[in-house]
Amino acid sequence: MPHRSLVEAKLEGQFLLTLPAAAISAYNANAMPILAPNSFEFISRSAEQTRRVGMRLGGLIDSRAVICLVGDLGSGKTTFVKGLAAGWGSLDAVTSPTFVLVNMYRRPDRGLLYHLDAYRLKDAQEARDLDLDAMLEGGPLVIEWAERIQEALPKEHFLVTLRWITLDRRDLIFIAKGSHYQLLLTALRQRLYGGL
Repeated sequence: MPHRSLVEAKLEGQFLLTLPAAAISAYNANAMPILAPNSFEFISRSAEQTRRVGMRLGGLIDSRAVICLVGDLGSGKTTFVKGLAAGWGSLDAVTSPTFVLVNMYRRPDRGLLYHLDAYRLKDAQEARDLDLDAMLEGGPLVIEWAERIQEALPKEHFLVTLRWITLDRRDLIFIAKGSHYQLLLTALRQRLYGGL
């Protein structure tokens, strides 16, 4: 019979981990969280689920929202924006603005959602030259490849990092930069996970 001060993990009859309970308590007391308190992670299992997560966020954003997307090619940024625009209320078809740089999507109440793709921009000044300030004042703004123009972005914004895991799966990390976006983060977490 094992000693009572040991914690054991069992899988199919094999012991995987045997540690003194005091060691586990000390570790838990000193452990740092994996993610910052102003963030959470979601693993999407399909492109459709990534789109639906975007829809949930789109239903929460207001006219001053700045949503920054970061991720490699094929990580699901445009798929996410398709959902976000639909959740926001636009019926317009969403496409990547890689070559035109900015797309605008309309809502029946005449609201505009701006979709900027910074992939082809050299720096923050080129974003300013596109009249970024007017976009920020004109409605919600979603920026793909936001890291390329970071210096031109408002200090407070909502950051979504997308990472390719497998052909179907994506890792999404949501980070609130500022108190307004902390409220948005909390509401999105509630919509995705409920009851938290």
